[in-house]
Amino acid sequence: MLGTKCAFMPKVALAYSGGLDTSVCIRYLQKLHKMDVVTVTVDCGQDDDFKEIERRAKAIGAIKHVYVDARQEFAHDYVAPSIKANGLYQGKYPLATALARPLIAAKTVEVAEKEGATAIAHGCTGKGNDQIRFDVTTRALNPELKIIAPIRDMNLTRDVEIEYARKEGIPISTEAKKYSIDLNLWGRAVEGGNIEDADFEPPEDAFQFIDFKNDRAGYLELEFEAGVPVAADGKRMPLIDLIQYANDRAGAHGVGIVDHIEDRVVGIKSREVYEAPAAVAIIEAHRDLEKMILTKHELSFKRMVDEQWSWLAYAGLWQDPLRSDLDRFIDATQARVSGTVRLKMHRGSLRVVGRESRYSLYKNDLATYAAGSTFDQSLAKGFVELWGLQSIIANSVIDSQASGAGKKQQQQKQQEKQKGGKK
Repeated sequence: MLGTKCAFMPKVALAYSGGLDTSVCIRYLQKLHKMDVVTVTVDCGQDDDFKEIERRAKAIGAIKHVYVDARQEFAHDYVAPSIKANGLYQGKYPLATALARPLIAAKTVEVAEKEGATAIAHGCTGKGNDQIRFDVTTRALNPELKIIAPIRDMNLTRDVEIEYARKEGIPISTEAKKYSIDLNLWGRAVEGGNIEDADFEPPEDAFQFIDFKNDRAGYLELEFEAGVPVAADGKRMPLIDLIQYANDRAGAHGVGIVDHIEDRVVGIKSREVYEAPAAVAIIEAHRDLEKMILTKHELSFKRMVDEQWSWLAYAGLWQDPLRSDLDRFIDATQARVSGTVRLKMHRGSLRVVGRESRYSLYKNDLATYAAGSTFDQSLAKGFVELWGLQSIIANSVIDSQASGAGKKQQQQKQQEKQKGGKK
């Protein structure tokens, strides 16, 4: 009878990271929803022990575990477009988690459909952005699937989860007790504990890639083709390998910590700490190369497009048609964004010290102040007069009106004095 009962229990596909939140979700889905749980772990470059994650999921009670290697897809279909869009939310956050979530949701939907599940589940809270990224992507891809979010639905807090895990015999890592970590190929997010205090400096042990003791300066040279990095320090390599290489090089010189106050989609201001050496270095290099190649008109409009693209990715609207529309414009601008950028790194600082491209609009013989310049300075006089013509006329009109108003006030005062004298 037990086997017959289990065979008819509804299935749910749970996006499973192996962490506290999703481990607790397995047990809640079993006990409260009476469902068979199929766990789905999507590899976006988080460098986890995936065999251990599978073992943990099955030990807690999952009837099946599915591992999906999505590293190539994540790099080429999510990270590469973000590089071309200079993807930074509010000018700071490189969107690492935000880019991975729609991919994880899409893969979980695929597994749910294949396994005949009636629902998908995730471990997101009701305070963050991930719930939006999971829910919107799921509904866009398969609106028939029910969405279950135990942490959000039951309004659970982290301390309650830890206590529940302890009572249920669910193992918790030492790191999970201190921080909530999300890691993928493009970056690492650190949350929880004292870091939630906006005035608390994150300790060094909160970071994984940053070397705080290296006093030496170093260089990183990145080569781009059509807006995407293809080589580092003269060596061509696949994008995944290049990102890992840049992460090691930049992190070794203290580059890559992002600590800022962020506006979440749900209206909460939050203190966010990210560690993304490769993302910070690559985007800085890419933006600099664009400034050398694109016209000021292209750059001005693209800045608006980049900001909107970053907002869509951050806000869980990856499936919105506007994002694809913006991609087409961005791709058109990137056709000429090929060249090499050299970065200098030292104790957390990062700056571009050299760049070159066959598409460069910078011409030394025009810009130089030295002898041999091909720029005819005599042409500038007429240009300056035309360039500032309306500003000059506007100021003249304003001054004229102000002068006329002043004279009128003086006349009125004089007339009032004369009237007063007659009295």
